[in-house]
Amino acid sequence: MDYLGKGEMLTNRDLNKFVHKMERDKLFMCMEHFRDLLFKLMKHGTNITCCLLYFSIFLFSATLSLSLSHSVLSVPPFSVQVSPVTLTNPVGMSGVMRVMGVAFPGEMEREEWEREQEETRKRDHRRIGKDQELFFFNDVSPGSCFFLPKGAHIYNTLADFIKTEYRRRGFHEVVTPTLYSTALWERSGHWEHYSENITHTPLHSVLLCPTHCSGLLNNSSLCSSLMFEQRVRSWRELPLRWADFGALHRNELSGALGGLTRVRRFCQDDAHIFCTPEQLEEEIIACLDFVRSVYRVFGFSFHCLLSTRPTPCLGEPALWDHAEQQLERSLQQFGERWQFNPGDGAFYGPKIDIQIKDAIGRQHQCATIQLDFQLPIRFDLQYVGGDGETHRPVMVHRAVLGSLERMIAILAENFSGKWPLWLSPAQVMIIPVGGGSESYAQQVVRQFREAGFMADADDDQGATLNKKIRSAQLAQYNYIFVVGEKECVSGTVNVRTRGGKQLGRRLTEKVLEERLDLAPRSNHTD
Repeated sequence: MDYLGKGEMLTNRDLNKFVHKMERDKLFMCMEHFRDLLFKLMKHGTNITCCLLYFSIFLFSATLSLSLSHSVLSVPPFSVQVSPVTLTNPVGMSGVMRVMGVAFPGEMEREEWEREQEETRKRDHRRIGKDQELFFFNDVSPGSCFFLPKGAHIYNTLADFIKTEYRRRGFHEVVTPTLYSTALWERSGHWEHYSENITHTPLHSVLLCPTHCSGLLNNSSLCSSLMFEQRVRSWRELPLRWADFGALHRNELSGALGGLTRVRRFCQDDAHIFCTPEQLEEEIIACLDFVRSVYRVFGFSFHCLLSTRPTPCLGEPALWDHAEQQLERSLQQFGERWQFNPGDGAFYGPKIDIQIKDAIGRQHQCATIQLDFQLPIRFDLQYVGGDGETHRPVMVHRAVLGSLERMIAILAENFSGKWPLWLSPAQVMIIPVGGGSESYAQQVVRQFREAGFMADADDDQGATLNKKIRSAQLAQYNYIFVVGEKECVSGTVNVRTRGGKQLGRRLTEKVLEERLDLAPRSNHTD
C-alpha cells in the first residue's frame, strides 16, 4: 500500500485508468476509517481498487472494469442492493454503505434470478419466525436469540432427537463450564488462531467459551484437571464418546449478524471421541452413518468434502498425510459421494465437511467430522495399552446438526414454515362449532396433550368457522379438527389437513392412534 504514502489512489494497471492525486493529509483524513481494513486485506494478498468519484470513496476488487468517461454508467440489466457496513473500528463511523450489484447477460436471466430471490424471501426464516411467533431478537442482548414457546419446542425437539441417537450409539453427555482462563486457550492453540472471536469478560484473563473443541476436555475447575486425564485410562475403556450441549459464544461484529444463521450465543451438538489408532476408521464410518441417518429424517441429500492441510497449521506434515489417508479410506468405505477440498482443514487436523442441499437447491455446511492428533499431544493425554505401555489416543471432533440455531433457520426455509408433524410447534387445532361443543373441544385438547402433541383450541366466539379454519391453516397447524354437536354425541372429530384435504369424521381415539403412528420422525409435512 505504498501508494497511500504517496497520496495517490490508483486502479489496477489492467483497468481503465482513473487516477486522482490528493494531498497526503486529506487522503488520510478520508481513508482513516478504512485504513485498518485495507491493510488487513492487502496483508492477505487482496488487490483493492480505490476510486474517488465526486465526494464519495469507492472500494472495488481489482478485477472490476471501470468506465467513467461519462457521468452515467451504461450496464446490462442489473439489480442493486444497499446495506450498512460494519468495520473493525466503527467508532465515529457514519454514512458508510455497501453497494452490491448483479449484472446479467439478458432480461431472461434477470427475471429467473428475480424469481429465485422472491422464493428465497418467501422462505426467509426471519419472516417465518415472526409470523409463527417462534423467536425474536432484542438490543438488550445483541446477536442472542429469544425463543418463544413454539420456537423452544422446535429447539428442544431437535436436541432430544440427537440425544436419543446418542444413547443408541454409545455416547454419554457431559456438562462443562462457560468461563475459562486464557491459559487454557493458549495451551490448546485456539488463542493463536481465534483470539479475535473470543468474548472477553470484565474478569482478568477469563473468557466466555467460544468453542467446545478444548472446552470438552475440562472439568468444573478452569485450567486444572481434564476429564480424560483425571485418572489413568485403559485401552479397555476406549472408545470414549462424550457429548456436550453447552452454550457457546462468539464475538461477532454487529454487521455480520443475520437472524439465526449468525449469532453471538448458540448451542452445538458437539461430541468428541477418544479412541485408539486401530479403532479410528470404524469410528469415522460410524460418525458418517450418524450423519446420514439424521439427514435422511429431514429429507436432505448431501455430499462430503475431505478438507486437507491448511496454511498455517499445527503438526508435522507426515502426521497430516497419515490422517488424511485415514479419512480418505473411511470415505471410500462409506460409499456416499465425496471430493477433495484442498487447504480447508482445521488448523489442528484434517476434516470431513458434509454439505446438504435444501428444497430450493441451496448448499449448507452443517455437519463436520474433524480428526485431531494435536490436542492429545498438547494436553499430554495417554492411556495404558494391552502391552502395559502408555499410548497417545486419537481425538475426533464431530457435530451433526452444528449450531441448533442455524439448523432451525435452514429447516424453516427448507420446509417453508410447514413443519413436519414430529417437529411442528403447531400440530393440532380443535375448532368448536357452537357453544355446546366447547367443553368437548377442551376434552380433545387434553387427550392430545397427554399423548404429547402440541394441541390448541380456537374458542373465539366472534369468528366464523371458515375464518377459524383459514387462521389455523395460515398458522401452519398440521391437522384441524372441527367438532360440533354430532361430534360431541358420537365421540368423533372432523379431520382436515392444513393443505385443505378433508379426511371426514372419525372416532377421536382412532385419530389419536393414527397421529401417534405418524408422530415418529419423518420429513413429510402433511
